[in-house]
Amino acid sequence: MIFNRAIVAVAFLVAANTALADGVMKGDAAAGEALVASCTACHGADGNSLAPTFPKLAGLGERYLLKQMKDIRDGRRPVALMAGQVDNMTDQQLADIAAFYDGQTRTSGTTDPELLALGRKVYLAGIAERKVAACSGCHSPSGKGNGPGGFPGLAGQHADYIAQQLEMFRLGYEDESGRTNGGDSMIMRTIAFGLSDLEIKAVASYVAGLQ
Repeated sequence: MIFNRAIVAVAFLVAANTALADGVMKGDAAAGEALVASCTACHGADGNSLAPTFPKLAGLGERYLLKQMKDIRDGRRPVALMAGQVDNMTDQQLADIAAFYDGQTRTSGTTDPELLALGRKVYLAGIAERKVAACSGCHSPSGKGNGPGGFPGLAGQHADYIAQQLEMFRLGYEDESGRTNGGDSMIMRTIAFGLSDLEIKAVASYVAGLQ
């Protein structure tokens, strides 16, 4: 419990320091709506993608969305399927897109009943023996995330996509070919590194079914 609280405290401190360093850019949702025509094929008109390989962007968190798009544009988060999509966009345009998608309502998903108990345990309590912090500390018990802190809402997200990102974070703990844009404190990489394949599958399924 003490370890989990310490991880959460560090996470919020890192997010706060990042916010102060980057400044707060206010997005215009109406302007963003006019910029997302090319995004709809993969992410849906309202940010609710139908294919599990593409994340639902609706309600993901304005600060988080902006950071991810900037990281993709600037090469800090390589995503092959996003190649060229945001390369020529300004910070303000990305902020407008983030505001638009964050203002949309995310559709719900389902949890595999056979994975429910394990997924709930990992998400709400973590794994003390491996010093894996509870996901709920940053992403909230309801899975709604923490917008001001930059922690995305996970409730209703595609389970396959969440599992894929956790696997990429786990790889990124030791190999730069994985996902490494989670910050210098390596919170997500450290947590994912402590999870087994089954635990990743279970926690991804659990949050997909959160309302």
